[in-house]
Amino acid sequence: MQQTADIAVVGLAVMGENLILNIESKGFTVACYNRTLDKVDKFIEGRAAGKNIIGCHTTKELVHSLTKPRKVMCMIKAGRAVDAFIDLVSPHLEPDDIIIDGGNSNFHDTNRRTEEVGKKGLLYIGTGVSGGEEGALLGPSIMPGGSPAAWEAIRPIFQKICAHTQAGEPCCEWVGEGAAGHFVKMVHNGIEYGDMQLICETYQMMKEGLGLSNREMQDVFKRWDKGVLDSYLIEITSHILGFTNKTGKATIDLILDTAGQKGTGKWTVISALNTGQPLTLIGEAVFARCLSALKGERVAASKILDGPQPRFDGDKAAMIDDLENALYASKIVSYAQGYQLMRAAAIEQGWHLNYGGIALMWRGGCIIRSAFLGKIKAAFDADADLVNLLIDPFFKKAVETAQASWRRVATIAIQLGIPMPAINAALAYYDGYRSHRLPANLLQAQRDYFGAHTYERIDQPRGTFFHTNWTGRGGSTASSTYVV
Repeated sequence: MQQTADIAVVGLAVMGENLILNIESKGFTVACYNRTLDKVDKFIEGRAAGKNIIGCHTTKELVHSLTKPRKVMCMIKAGRAVDAFIDLVSPHLEPDDIIIDGGNSNFHDTNRRTEEVGKKGLLYIGTGVSGGEEGALLGPSIMPGGSPAAWEAIRPIFQKICAHTQAGEPCCEWVGEGAAGHFVKMVHNGIEYGDMQLICETYQMMKEGLGLSNREMQDVFKRWDKGVLDSYLIEITSHILGFTNKTGKATIDLILDTAGQKGTGKWTVISALNTGQPLTLIGEAVFARCLSALKGERVAASKILDGPQPRFDGDKAAMIDDLENALYASKIVSYAQGYQLMRAAAIEQGWHLNYGGIALMWRGGCIIRSAFLGKIKAAFDADADLVNLLIDPFFKKAVETAQASWRRVATIAIQLGIPMPAINAALAYYDGYRSHRLPANLLQAQRDYFGAHTYERIDQPRGTFFHTNWTGRGGSTASSTYVV
């Protein structure tokens, strides 16, 4: 077969198909393959008809259709399927050819695969691709990491097919070594979980607390989308609230209240636990999905457990303004926590992350794209060593301005019995982070009392540990000090 394709894409599900069409539309020739061969034929005869897209029925045929260095991108389910594909395609590749994983792989797997593929003389890229079906087709946010030597070969394609900011900047740049790209995409998805949960809590307060109709809520979200909350998720929420089916019924009211998840939010929280970072908001967002899945239990419990009636008797217009401020402040906390996690992981993994550049990559194409991200880029451009977004002058002022509203919303939600786990977690984190002193001194005393775990003292240098014989029966032997 003549070597004419610039890149190969394996996997003809929603993301794969649309990404292929995107790449081809930018002037590249694409080879494609799918394990189920009839999907290849249907694609070539359908959406790909008449385009510079080559359908292949074997991986050998796929590889032989490519110009060198060969670039093979898989858009398949994360996990064992990726390892199986690597084993399948590797024997047909030559040194310096490139394997690209564009799925949502666990970053630990990507670290391992980068090393294993490198031992075969091949290059590896683990890249996040965000934007869903529309983003894949029209321009996603792309977050590549892996073998640095592979970047220059793939850059012309990735930076042409990705989304671009209004200034023309590509929403794709090299993230870092090893699994840096997939880790950043994982955090992106965790923040996405948080953003969605915050919006859902706000929606529930407006619906059950304020008694607003779908049309009234749609108007609120439309207005918010023109202000500080301008974002893709706010925009689509307004569309969803106004959508009706053929019978005129609101589709949103027909959807069962149980949320699904594919694991990236959970991975984000696990990574936070492993690095000791307080990712409380995203953690609550993940657990809120878990709680929603207990539909049968919740229905039964609703008939047994008592609580207040969610009826708000105050100024609805003022409350809507308070909700906007609370949502904005909580969103700031979500990103602050996400960036803290990326910083901790970068130190642990030896990555050199460009935090302002990451915000730029998220400005367009991806699910969490918003005007807000420009302020994050500006914060890290002003101070590359910024330890927390809350310290940046812009975000400090924004939270201070929103704080009274934030506290009113949290208080009223508790009084009305409307759950707001993510918004309340964000406020608790803010209050904890700004606290000069927390009650962990009592916690350490308790640990030392029952387990001789020792403690540090305020009048002694850090790193010096003490044990008290609290009962008079414990003796002077103390447990060793370590951090898990």
